[in-house]
Amino acid sequence: MGTAIPEEPLGSTEKSIPLVGFGTVEYPLNEAFKERVLHAIKLGYRHFDTAASYPSEQPLGEALAEALRLGLVKSRDELFITSKLWLTDSYCGRVIPGLQKTLKTLGLEYLDLYLVHFPVSLIPEATYPVKPEDIRPFDYEGVWEEMEKCQELGLTKTIGVSNFTCKKLERLLATAKIPPAVNQVEMNPIWQQKKLREYCKEKGIHFSAFSPLGAVGTNWGHNRVMENEVLKQIAKAKGKTVAQVIHNSFSPFEFEN
Repeated sequence: MGTAIPEEPLGSTEKSIPLVGFGTVEYPLNEAFKERVLHAIKLGYRHFDTAASYPSEQPLGEALAEALRLGLVKSRDELFITSKLWLTDSYCGRVIPGLQKTLKTLGLEYLDLYLVHFPVSLIPEATYPVKPEDIRPFDYEGVWEEMEKCQELGLTKTIGVSNFTCKKLERLLATAKIPPAVNQVEMNPIWQQKKLREYCKEKGIHFSAFSPLGAVGTNWGHNRVMENEVLKQIAKAKGKTVAQVIHNSFSPFEFEN
């Protein structure tokens, strides 16, 4: 088994979040996905991040079930599983069913963290590629009330958001009874999100980074992080890889690319 990953308490909740997580966004899904998840668990990973819009939800659930059968983890409580509400379910009356569908797909009774994926909604019939006429305004108060209900019902231990700016967080906090425990956004040494990090710290919101290595190979990623000459020089001087330098640069937990 690998080394235990440090954890940090999530605000006033009883949950703690591992400071390094394993992201599972893949288009298309690699046929070796489940084997990679099992290998990650052997290395010490306990936090796995997915979403309703990722093709990884079902195979992730299958891999986690196999890890339990094999004894790689002793119980569900050792795992921290995050998923996200997709835009077509970002409406009153659709949030709880959306989470219930995710739980069924994952084969789990509860999530550790459930995030609003984006502060925007799409009509329920929307498909890729998204058409401008399918976009609808996000109902901050209504959607968040249902997210709070998800936590109250025990369907998720904590709730949070993703891709929210300072302004959007401020609007959400104006009516929230349960403040978001996490804000997950893209961050790396080139895009450090200093203002947003400071705002989240002030509000007691855990700041979570995705694509810290630049997400090379994805449709939104680039190699400007991993091929950065300054980072390469630091890595060479320290006898480390560029990825190790990046992961030691920030205090929030980070996902693998």
